[in-house]
Amino acid sequence: MKFILWPKHRFLRYSLVFCLLLCISGIAISCTSTSSNESSEGEKISSPNPPISKPLQVAVLPWQSPEKQQEKLQPLAEYLETILKRPVNFQITKNYAEAVDLIVKEEVDMAYLAALTYIKANERNPNIKPLVIPIDRVSGRPWYTSVIIANTTKNIKTLQDLKGKRFAFVSPSSTSGFLIPMNSLETADIDPTRDFSKIRYSGSHDKATEDLVDGVVDAVTNDKESFLRSQKSGKLDANYKIIWESNPIPAPPIVINTKKFAPEAIEQLQEALIDAPVGVVDVSGTESAGYTLAKDSDFEEIRQIYTRLKSMTVPEK
Repeated sequence: MKFILWPKHRFLRYSLVFCLLLCISGIAISCTSTSSNESSEGEKISSPNPPISKPLQVAVLPWQSPEKQQEKLQPLAEYLETILKRPVNFQITKNYAEAVDLIVKEEVDMAYLAALTYIKANERNPNIKPLVIPIDRVSGRPWYTSVIIANTTKNIKTLQDLKGKRFAFVSPSSTSGFLIPMNSLETADIDPTRDFSKIRYSGSHDKATEDLVDGVVDAVTNDKESFLRSQKSGKLDANYKIIWESNPIPAPPIVINTKKFAPEAIEQLQEALIDAPVGVVDVSGTESAGYTLAKDSDFEEIRQIYTRLKSMTVPEK
């Protein structure tokens, strides 16, 4: 038998070539389509899950002991995580200066700062703006007061009686624990470096109370809420009294770096905090009556006092 591999008739040859080309083209298209589908399916299988939102990093001033403060902040963290649908990390800083540095250097997204520390942060980085301000549980307003508490067994009843005594501020960057009482001491013609026998910076409001109770100093600066809390817990007995109280001070604001947030995200954060359930503690670790909006002009009076006293240094002795 003889096999005919290539027909001699010209028409048949052309027809065969056309059919072969058509078959080859069909096979090529089929392979390409299959390969494309397989590649697409492979990409779907190997593609990662949608990334989890980065945690919201929040620096917090050391208001109380870190352990107590962290425990009290947990419900607030859980609430914000539920509303914002992203993890929330509160970082309680070692001191006031560290909190300012973290927000200024953009190592955190938000920070809980007192009025003075906010002013210092904004001075270094204009993108730092107040977001909300807590409503003080005692006053029912978005402000609180600074006090000077003295051990009355040391014959201290007035500011003038502080002369010759041992005294503790909270921190050079504390509004209620340094700037505002320092302003009143100056008005009363009291120079701590000249008139106090000892000057100490306790580091936190709770530690200032401990220094007073432990007899390290005879009088301390603090905020009224901390004083009332210490009275209620029995840390301060009837011998420890307020000998001076300030005019209202803007409550410590929560601030953000506006450069890191879209306007819609800022509004979402504000709404989440303003709508927080009553009883959820604020970032100072104390119960608040909620939050309200804050703006830079709320802190103008404190800024003026700071500008006047910023060159004044009161070293420990």
